[in-house]
Amino acid sequence: MLKIRAYYSNIMVHIIDLHFYQQKDIIAAFLLETSMGPVLIETGPFSTFDSLKKGLNKIGYSPEDIQHVLLTHIHLDHAGAAWWFAKQGATIYVHPKGYSHLHDPSKLMDSAKRIYQDMMDTLWGEMKAIPKENLVAVEDNEVLVIGDKEFKALHTPGHAVHHIAWQCDKVLFSGDVGGVKINDGPVVPPCPPPDIHVEDWQKSLQVIRNLDVDKMYLTHYGMVDDVPNHLEQLEQRLLNWANWIKPYFEEETSIAEITPLFQKMVQNELKSLGVKDEIQLGCYEAANPSWMSVTGLIRYWKKKNQ
Repeated sequence: MLKIRAYYSNIMVHIIDLHFYQQKDIIAAFLLETSMGPVLIETGPFSTFDSLKKGLNKIGYSPEDIQHVLLTHIHLDHAGAAWWFAKQGATIYVHPKGYSHLHDPSKLMDSAKRIYQDMMDTLWGEMKAIPKENLVAVEDNEVLVIGDKEFKALHTPGHAVHHIAWQCDKVLFSGDVGGVKINDGPVVPPCPPPDIHVEDWQKSLQVIRNLDVDKMYLTHYGMVDDVPNHLEQLEQRLLNWANWIKPYFEEETSIAEITPLFQKMVQNELKSLGVKDEIQLGCYEAANPSWMSVTGLIRYWKKKNQ
């Protein structure tokens, strides 16, 4: 494949707002143009496919033009529509630990149904199996060359064991390991079950610190250009949230009792850090449901104490 390094100084990242919950700035997909056609990073859930299609059309592409899809991980808000692109012949690149769940998503969907119940279709839509011939498991530090661009896969667990951050020159697509930041608000750590592991997350943040990147793109939501400060705030808040949960875990307080207390703490923290608008507060909750972080962090402490 053709490799032209000169193109790298002018990387154009198209941010596609998927209008999750009919709101802006909650879930993004990203498109990069290469000499071999467009590359899509993240697909969002299939429930937002119409918004993805409209976003691609505005850039000058149709969904059928996408032949390469890079996923940060297999959670439905990041990978739920990947099957549609595979059906059109696209190659889907994924962490080895996520490969089997995209080929057979039954366990993934059953787990989600237990959590979301009758909201599954509204929130996420369909997720169908992807044939193995359309799936590529990408190893840590493996470099994909697509036309005139190189994409380096960095295995970055902590949020999920099957997480990849994708680097293209001095740009990083950080998925959820890079946190959630809505507009000019603070960064917060998304901590859903079952894979939250604080120490692994800290190691992944150090991996990112060691990179030569000056911009980071968050699926939730948009571009960050002060990467060191962003990562410092994210790590501190991750530790603070985990330590806030710890005494409740030790006292064997029920999740039902902890959840409203944690939700109130998060809301107060966001407000103290400048998030006054109720719409922005709602976007934070939609992108990173605080009740899920309770379950995720309790499970983290249980595993740590086994």
